[in-house]
Amino acid sequence: MAAVRRMSALAHVPGVAELDPALTVAEHLRERALLQRRFGGSLRALLRPRAERAAQARARTDAAVAAAGLDLAALPKGARTAVRDLGRLEALRLSLALALIGRPRLVAVDDTDLKLSPAERDRAWALLRSVAAAGTTVLAVCAEAPEGAVVVRTGLDLRKGAADALAQTGRA
Repeated sequence: MAAVRRMSALAHVPGVAELDPALTVAEHLRERALLQRRFGGSLRALLRPRAERAAQARARTDAAVAAAGLDLAALPKGARTAVRDLGRLEALRLSLALALIGRPRLVAVDDTDLKLSPAERDRAWALLRSVAAAGTTVLAVCAEAPEGAVVVRTGLDLRKGAADALAQTGRA
């Protein structure tokens, strides 16, 4: 499990990796950087001088925020904006930034297009494409896949002949 955690991260997954609405954006970023520094690195990294560790944490956080396209200055109260005051797209960007702090090779995002307008949906997909173009595999679950996406469907689609599929398997 530790190996899987080192190479993958969850961005927005309801019930598993959710943002705390009472915390601010800065508090979320600081908490993730502290957890990453404590549990995500080697023992040797823990023995480095405090100033060096803090500088590395800041650099990682800044890189993740930039990769997620989260503009802290554009938020209503900057980094002190509470998560409950974020729009859906900004919350998705924050979740993605938090996941990217650990520099994963795979990021999973659930409900990618939930409650997004068509324009916001386009921006969200552009964001995920940019993360993928930078070398991180993105697994996104959505209601409506964008043009050109690799689509994998699992389970039975009840709207398109589920009864026929059950009859063919002998479970009807």
